[in-house]
Amino acid sequence: MLSAYSLSSGQLSPGAISDGVERAVWVDLLEPTREEERQVEQSTGLAVPTREEMAEIEISNRLYEEDGASFATVSLLVGASADKPALTPVTFILKGERLLTVRYSPVRAFEAFTLQACRPVGQRFSGSVAVLLGLMEAVVNRLADTLEQSGVSLDIMAQNIFEEESRFRRAEVRDFRNVLRRLGRKGDMLSKARESLVSLGRMTAFLSAIIEADAAHKENRTRLKSIGRDIAALTDHVSYLTGRISLLLDATLGLINMEQNGIIKIFSVAAVIFLPPTLVASIYGMNFEHMPELRWMLGYPFALIMMVAAAVLPYVYFKRKGWL
Repeated sequence: MLSAYSLSSGQLSPGAISDGVERAVWVDLLEPTREEERQVEQSTGLAVPTREEMAEIEISNRLYEEDGASFATVSLLVGASADKPALTPVTFILKGERLLTVRYSPVRAFEAFTLQACRPVGQRFSGSVAVLLGLMEAVVNRLADTLEQSGVSLDIMAQNIFEEESRFRRAEVRDFRNVLRRLGRKGDMLSKARESLVSLGRMTAFLSAIIEADAAHKENRTRLKSIGRDIAALTDHVSYLTGRISLLLDATLGLINMEQNGIIKIFSVAAVIFLPPTLVASIYGMNFEHMPELRWMLGYPFALIMMVAAAVLPYVYFKRKGWL
């Protein structure tokens, strides 16, 4: 899908595709067809990168300049709200007063930025660089919201895990495997968020030289520095949340071990109680001809009393010692 946006008195507004993209300040390609790619290439003189080229991880293939245009490919986090986090590459191409973005997956930050920027009372832009910075701010804000929600979710999980007489003993959360899966999903999402922030940080450093040369718009330099500080702060917050996940994971595994030890303890107590009576019963179950108690009238109750005593006395002794 091809979308074009133009500036009128600093106001961003969608343009008609039939008018072409020559006058557009921002051209957005979402899962473009070959015809759309050809149309953009003819209008801008830029080679639209393919999905395979965008997926390359070498820095030289992600951040470079070519034919007077600056190319920056970043990995953005998508699907976090649906617990299906994934990274999708997005390429930003800046040439003169035109910004071109190429992506093969919907990004909510782009949608939020478009709705906000195209409002009659929306933000004003001085050019393509300002639009690029607005997109970066929307992406960073979206990541911040995602991390904030993850922090709240981890707080709830921590309360459940560390609560006195923990809810783990209740039926609805007794399945520890479900807790481990949830922690694993959160950890996977945070690792992808960290990778996204790292790629955004590299893009910020790459753009700094371009924006520093733009003496006409000093506010762009200030906005870029603010974005860089936000990215650094969010990276530190991801490290904090990752540490919390490690703590909760260790605590959950500790509770699992305690539950297993409790079960083993029950079997040990049962063995302590029933093993001595079993010994007594085994003795009187032997088929020897000369056993004095076999013909004794009180032999049967005597054996029963011995079995009960053999069960109770060890239990009382171990209980007093504090071993049970």
